[in-house]
Amino acid sequence: MDLAENIKIICIKRKISMTELAEKTGQSQPNLANKLKRNDFKNSELEKIAAALDSHLEIKFIDNATNQPII
Repeated sequence: MDLAENIKIICIKRKISMTELAEKTGQSQPNLANKLKRNDFKNSELEKIAAALDSHLEIKFIDNATNQPII
């Protein structure tokens, strides 16, 4: 599952519309829709999205062989 799909699922679970998410992250709804369509986000944008969804962002490197986080 890609990042854009995860964001959409969290919005559904949190009952937040894409328009509301766009407003909370300081961007227009069409701009957010384009980023979701391209699945293209800067880390700073993901942090704003996480805050708007009352959550925090974790980025991890996962070992492909063991499927475990690397340190």
